[in-house]
Amino acid sequence: MDADDIRAAFLTHMESTGHERIPRSSLVPTDPTTLFTGSGMQQLLPVLLGEPDPRGTRLTDSQPCFRAQDIDEVGDERHTTFFEMLGNWSVGDYFKQHQIDTFFRFLTDVVGLDPHRLYVTCFIGDPHHNIPRDDEAALIWQAAFASRGIDAGIAQIGSAAAGDARGIMGNERIFFYDADENWWSRGGNLSSTPIGDPCGPDSEVFYDFGPQHQDPSYGLAHPASDGGRFLEIGNQVFMQYQREENGTFSPLNRRIVDFGGGLERIAAAALGVPDVYAVSVLAPLLKVVEMLSDTTYAAAPGPMRVIVDHVRGAYFLAVDGVIPANKERGYVMRRLIRRAITTARTIGLREQFFAPLVAELGAIYARAYPETVERGDAILATLRREEKAFRRTLDGGLRALARFQGRTLTGADIFMLSDTFGFPPEITIEESEKLNIAVSKDWDLVYRRALQEQRERSRASSKLGAENMPQ
Repeated sequence: MDADDIRAAFLTHMESTGHERIPRSSLVPTDPTTLFTGSGMQQLLPVLLGEPDPRGTRLTDSQPCFRAQDIDEVGDERHTTFFEMLGNWSVGDYFKQHQIDTFFRFLTDVVGLDPHRLYVTCFIGDPHHNIPRDDEAALIWQAAFASRGIDAGIAQIGSAAAGDARGIMGNERIFFYDADENWWSRGGNLSSTPIGDPCGPDSEVFYDFGPQHQDPSYGLAHPASDGGRFLEIGNQVFMQYQREENGTFSPLNRRIVDFGGGLERIAAAALGVPDVYAVSVLAPLLKVVEMLSDTTYAAAPGPMRVIVDHVRGAYFLAVDGVIPANKERGYVMRRLIRRAITTARTIGLREQFFAPLVAELGAIYARAYPETVERGDAILATLRREEKAFRRTLDGGLRALARFQGRTLTGADIFMLSDTFGFPPEITIEESEKLNIAVSKDWDLVYRRALQEQRERSRASSKLGAENMPQ
């Protein structure tokens, strides 16, 4: 199944179990404390906090999401700034048994994933806050695996670091982790859960791509490891507690299920490849870049991922009316466009390339999101206008760099060129070599220090509440 098939099948599967399909929300949320819609549940937050929803107690959708905090992570096999989140919710209706069984059947019977490749996590409990281990979810998972002839052992891990040292033993398939891994609240953890808020344990589902994909520098493989063997494809949040004014947690009267599953990640699992850029909503974009640059994806995977991710992200921001600017959402969009253009230079792609990628994006998303076609001309005009303007800025940056001839370029200089002209350091280094400009030996250390200081300033002023939404 490709990504389109999986999206349609999920929504149909949910509708067959009594869920009302709701329209996606804009990437520009109504919540003034949040820059972008970063999870499927954002539009439903008032409902989760107690407001009634006339559409019913069972809801489902596929929500485009954007997470600006992941921009600097793009380039590996897994990170994207834009992604789609398949979601379903139960508000005072079904709970763990129905949710786990339904998602398990979807993955195995509908998508066709091998259940032997699935591993799950549950909350280990917290005695200090008098919250028990989530044995209920673990036993439901154990029965689900048993229905497919799999003897699923249970392991108590605790922290992810403990898992790195311990790994997987025997037939273990269900893993108990601490609150850093398997507890959800808007505050991020148990102690910072807002008073009166619903909260609770979550249960994540991982796909195993095999031991050959584990990077040993991350320690032994286990589901919560970042080593590459396991990929999270879905998270089920079971809101069954409420934080009281005295800091304790009491049972929630109206229990809530909030499920989110990454479309691109489930599609990658269906392909059996750990690279989300190989799926049907991204691979055609890579082919366009290959054709334009005369470079293969295999030869330059990192730069090509940055290009197609950033163009796709800017494209969907334009769909929802964002315009490049020097602050807030417009600044993020402008940064995407500039990084795409400067990164393209590293693979020899110097001519304008947004138009063919926008055309391909329109073809990819026309059926699922017809607004992309309806607004196609305006989207292209917005992106091409910014592309042309930045190319002129880029030329100015190259002239600024040329003024360093005869001097030693420092990390602070390289950061300035990046911050002012959108030059990533690799372009600065490349162009410096061409111009015979010396570069200080500690440039990377100084540059990274300046970059970290900028990120800390940005985090201090940002109110991106979506960072603590379920994955």
